[in-house]
Amino acid sequence: MDKKLALAALIGTLSITTASAKEFQDHTSMMNHGDGHLMDMDGGMVMGQNTDTLPGGCDKIAATKEITIHAGHKYAEKFPGTMYAFDQQEFQFEPCTKLTVHFINDDEIRHQWMMHGLPKYLYPKGMFHLEVSGPGKVSGTLILPPGDKTYLVHCDIAQHMEKGMKAQLKVGKGAEDLPSIPGVTTSVFPDDYSGKPYVAEETPADVTAPTTPTDSPTTSSTSSAPTADTETDTGLSGTTIIGLAIGFLIAPSLAKKYKGMSPGEIIASMIETATGLISSAVKWVSGFFKKPTDKKATITNK
Repeated sequence: MDKKLALAALIGTLSITTASAKEFQDHTSMMNHGDGHLMDMDGGMVMGQNTDTLPGGCDKIAATKEITIHAGHKYAEKFPGTMYAFDQQEFQFEPCTKLTVHFINDDEIRHQWMMHGLPKYLYPKGMFHLEVSGPGKVSGTLILPPGDKTYLVHCDIAQHMEKGMKAQLKVGKGAEDLPSIPGVTTSVFPDDYSGKPYVAEETPADVTAPTTPTDSPTTSSTSSAPTADTETDTGLSGTTIIGLAIGFLIAPSLAKKYKGMSPGEIIASMIETATGLISSAVKWVSGFFKKPTDKKATITNK
């Protein structure tokens, strides 16, 4: 009886081992679901693929590049405290490069190579996404936007990025480096292998500065009396408010009047308007002083 149980256990173990061990699959026959979304039933997926549409600001394809990236537990061995990693943690390419990524998963679990921050008008959800469940390979293509920027690349499976599967891709000169990229930038929360118990740092209490006593008669009388500076500030504030109000009232008409004009034409029009106002003012003043003289001459003639 014991021999039969032992034999059954051995057969069961072999069956489980055979079922759990996946063969390497090259996912090349995926169904196109539209919008750059490719997928098959064996755990291969590409999202956000773009092989021919140029991003805004790109007049042409600047370069055509291909890279191969591996993902797996063994690549984390050189980064203490991590569990998963890519075999490369940093990439850099020329703007408007057509980039084909060959993503290889060396583990028995699911991994992703996901790039964030892409323009959403061209890449749905603003990302380019490669995914393989178990040992296998999947390939996808995108066209990098123009400009100098640093993009996050990571595995979005729960805790995989936090456990080390994270990288950065720089376009052009790139922008600032991202934090906690294994082997590239300093960790925000570095691992501690000292074996000492964790002790939370005490936050010092806020120290309130002593207030100056204000019960002095001299101080009270001085502070209650209005000063010239206060009056000036009040006057300027009122003038500013009036000016803003007038600006808001005449802004629509000015915008309509000067719409489509060049800066030079706007200046010339303003000078012409000012000249007309000055001319009208001069005529009004001349007429005001001329009327009494004319009236006096009429009385004398009578």
